[in-house]
Amino acid sequence: MTIKQVKEKLKTSKGPVALSLHQGSGFKTLVMGFNKGMILKEHKAHLKSKLTVLEGAVIYQEKDREVTLNKYEEVDIPLEVTHWVEALEDSLCLLTQGN
Repeated sequence: MTIKQVKEKLKTSKGPVALSLHQGSGFKTLVMGFNKGMILKEHKAHLKSKLTVLEGAVIYQEKDREVTLNKYEEVDIPLEVTHWVEALEDSLCLLTQGN
């Protein structure tokens, strides 16, 4: 139901929507939803992380790197590096964090 909840919340949200799909000792998985043009503002990952696109397309950006991700593509997110994500179209992603 988590993915359906994210999609429902996106109908009225002004920013990206993230909900926990699963978590345990030392890891978590978030479902993240974006409407076209939404930006997940600058932040840093404090745990080993990977962003995977399930639907749509996003741009993962760091100061000196930009990666366009389409459906089923993924990127490893380095620790303690400032980055942000912008949706090129309505998108649904998984963010996995931990060891």
